[in-house]
Amino acid sequence: MAESATYTHGHHASVLRSHTWRTALNSAQFILPHLRLDMHILDVGCGPGTITADLATYVPQGKITALDYESKIVEQARQLAEQRGVKNMEFAQGDIHKLQYADATFDVVFAHQVLQHVGDPIMALKEMKRVTKPGGFVAARDSDYEAFTWFPDTPGLKQWQSTYCAVASANGGDPAAGRKLHFWARKAGFEMDKVTRTASVWVYSTEEEVDWWSGLWAERIVASAFAKTGIGKGIVSMEELERLAGVWRSWGQEEDAWFGVPSGEILCRV
Repeated sequence: MAESATYTHGHHASVLRSHTWRTALNSAQFILPHLRLDMHILDVGCGPGTITADLATYVPQGKITALDYESKIVEQARQLAEQRGVKNMEFAQGDIHKLQYADATFDVVFAHQVLQHVGDPIMALKEMKRVTKPGGFVAARDSDYEAFTWFPDTPGLKQWQSTYCAVASANGGDPAAGRKLHFWARKAGFEMDKVTRTASVWVYSTEEEVDWWSGLWAERIVASAFAKTGIGKGIVSMEELERLAGVWRSWGQEEDAWFGVPSGEILCRV
């Protein structure tokens, strides 16, 4: 099986600003206590590689492979590793549904904000499990767009939320993935007594954070692949998107603005 879903966000600069903010501490903390110095990790859907490069520092005697579906993004991860002087990173282009590795290759296989965008997350987890060594871990973290929450209740943000979910679903993904990871893991054949289920939340509440978060969404709505798909599929018009961009800018000017992004997490012992 090959990837059948379309990545909702695309790789516009407004999207990558969000991705490059991510670190091992703010996005993968739930796996850090389980890492050993000599582990071999596969980061599936690595994006620009900021989490991957951070994780590499936790396995200085091992290595981490950064894999993404888009070859141009893999190259960005390679450039980041060179800039940071990270020596124990490898790079590959590939599809999570048919990983190009032998069985039992890695100690940890990790996917961050990936399963919500793939055509068959259960098949993806089966592949992640296949290439993980016995005793190793499959780990995933995905947000739940339907559970996003904010203050104040600026008129229009709920329409943005429902519009995003409609576009992501039309692309073949699942915007409520965070709450379903454990269910998909069971369907993929993991023993549930070996699956740890947790959650964590990104919060944007300082003036700087709110300005950054509202600004990137105001731009992403009208300039990224999200806009092109939404218009192309007849879900939303450019006029509506421009109005929603204005909603984000208005929310970002609120003195007491607060935004929470919850993500579900699974850590599956193989």
